Amino acid sequence: MQHFFVEPSQIVGNEIRITGEDVGHIRRVLRMKEGEELSVGNGMDDTEYRCQIDHFTDDEVVCKIRFIKEDGVELPARIYLFQGLPKSDKMELVIQKAVELGVYEIIPVATKRAVVKLDDKKAKSKAARWQAVSEAAAKQSKRAVVPRVHDLMTMQEAVAYAKGMDAKAIPYELSRGMDATREWLTFAADTVSSSEGDAVSIAVFIGPEGGFEESEIELAKEAGITPISLGRRILRTETAGLTILSILMYQLETKGI
Repeated sequence: MQHFFVEPSQIVGNEIRITGEDVGHIRRVLRMKEGEELSVGNGMDDTEYRCQIDHFTDDEVVCKIRFIKEDGVELPARIYLFQGLPKSDKMELVIQKAVELGVYEIIPVATKRAVVKLDDKKAKSKAARWQAVSEAAAKQSKRAVVPRVHDLMTMQEAVAYAKGMDAKAIPYELSRGMDATREWLTFAADTVSSSEGDAVSIAVFIGPEGGFEESEIELAKEAGITPISLGRRILRTETAGLTILSILMYQLETKGI
């Protein structure tokens, strides 16, 4: 079933009006007809509206809500991925896969060893493109929300943004052994289990090619961010984030089973 997002203001009573680029996609690409079904999210919460196309106008697809599905497709915690800027178009891959794995927000970070350097104009352009990638991935994976991709932050800004979050980790190639990793993952899952419905925030920092400088690790540690290991092998930047997100998804969705 095709999945789309609308603003909450486009949901009125038993009716949803889809506008913008999705109209052309529904009509000319998917060639959907009146009476066909689709699902709609409001991009704000875990609600999915199962709808039937009622009719088309020149610039809208008007749908009737058949029923509302609230079965919790989102993770029981908000995961924030702080990604050091990678080379080439790797950031788009990271965003796409991170959204599929349930990330809540993605924060691009300009670290000291990042090869890519963006001026303000390029950073704004990239941010718009990355947000579009996030929305497309959210549609494909039938997410209830569209993860926000922030404007580029410095490492100092990123650490300050993460400081108050409930569980924070920074995979670091000089960390030794998996004990600290196991303890942190257990702590993160237990924090979610004991939250009694309150939103729990989990921060994960991933370095670019070349990793973090020691001064950046010290900065993170001062803010309560735990250095952990992802194993004995050195992972590429686009692999490291997806590895820890996959482990977190498993931990959070199977806790208590």
